[in-house]
Amino acid sequence: MELTLKNQLKRFEDACRSQGLRLTPQRLEIFKKLAQATDHPTAEKLYHRLMERMPTLSLDTVYRTLGTFAEMGLISKIETIESQAHFEVLDVQHHHLICEQCKKIIDFEWKQVDDATLPDEIQSLGRFERKTVVVYGTCQECLE
Repeated sequence: MELTLKNQLKRFEDACRSQGLRLTPQRLEIFKKLAQATDHPTAEKLYHRLMERMPTLSLDTVYRTLGTFAEMGLISKIETIESQAHFEVLDVQHHHLICEQCKKIIDFEWKQVDDATLPDEIQSLGRFERKTVVVYGTCQECLE
């Protein structure tokens, strides 16, 4: 079940307060704009989207804020083979297809992976919070 923007913002504000992170206008706008995005933007794309509303915002602030949010577990950082990180607000458990032609990132659910128990040799390595799969291929639009 996807969370509404209002619920995502409430969860974000609660997490910031519980971890002692000040709720600045910049942090709130960065999170809100990312929560509204449907395309897994890079920090640079997000920065350009925020410039109209916050012209004094720096790209460095966007990078640092996204890093903080990722450390807090509020957003997910998707690494690509182009070394360009993309970001999304954590909502529901899902995985990603990265199209090697158009570079689009497409979300998909894979219940069997989500429900699978990790092998003993992997479980013995530590405690795991979530599993995610990144698949590289060609999206349907590029195939057509």
